[in-house]
Amino acid sequence: MLSTLKDMYYQAFGFTVVSAIHLPELVQLHDIQGSPDITIEIADLSKLWVSMEAELGKYTVREERVIFQIPHLGIFCIEYGNKILISPAIGSDKDEIRLYILGSCMGALLLQRRILPLHGSAVVIEGNAYAIVGDSGAGKSTLASAIMKEGYPLLSDDVIAISFSSDQQTAYVTPSYPQQKLWQESMAHFGMETAGYQPLFKRETKFSIPVASNYESKPVPIAGIFELVKSDGEQVAIQRIPNLESLSMLYHHTFRNFLVHRLNLSSWHFNMTAKLVNKLSLYRLERPVSKFTAPELVSTIITTINRRNIS
Repeated sequence: MLSTLKDMYYQAFGFTVVSAIHLPELVQLHDIQGSPDITIEIADLSKLWVSMEAELGKYTVREERVIFQIPHLGIFCIEYGNKILISPAIGSDKDEIRLYILGSCMGALLLQRRILPLHGSAVVIEGNAYAIVGDSGAGKSTLASAIMKEGYPLLSDDVIAISFSSDQQTAYVTPSYPQQKLWQESMAHFGMETAGYQPLFKRETKFSIPVASNYESKPVPIAGIFELVKSDGEQVAIQRIPNLESLSMLYHHTFRNFLVHRLNLSSWHFNMTAKLVNKLSLYRLERPVSKFTAPELVSTIITTINRRNIS
């Protein structure tokens, strides 16, 4: 069964979430005050799908509403930055549905709320947040896990929520939920057995790793961003990213960035990322594809932070 017997309350991305779907990845709340920020419901979206003239496999946007359909899984609709509706397909995988709720749906909802969602992981080092962004398969979660093994807590994995303080002077990363996603190969490098962990969904070799014991649950000021890229070289390398290039880099790594234009957020996104570029240190970190270099990457990041005093 996908739905729960009663609505359950959770904390995610700084918001109170009430959900008709059990979301074990999130921190459950028991003492609720006031109305929830986000509602997740099961609904029949077939008529809405037709009325919005949506196309299978594509995201359709009408004003503050985003709708998309995944074959054999269901229809998803994100509305006005405060509601996620799901119409599950018959026989759909509940684990895969949750993956879309916490990924694509939450990314679209953050954009609707004018919160910048970057694709990557964020950790806390010496009291400041540092984001690790990159393309799929770059090794973001693996690097974040290696940093965590040095005692530094995780803030977010997969979707990094960045917003500015009310005076627009300080940018913060708001924690998502205490879970990482690691490929089986990465787990093997860390000496972790897969037997005790849940695959993200059936036939998947990426696993859910709870990290409640090493997780920061409060927003943290962000001091730097590292773009992780694969390299044919033999050595780990790092270089500062010029400001103009940083703008395109941040757009490239904005989660579901094609929604920025469709939601009429191009000006907002440019202003947001320009402020980040002016306040943060941004680096490109190259990792050789020929060998496992996570410990060297961690050392390079820590050395760069200390040497540049980018905190």
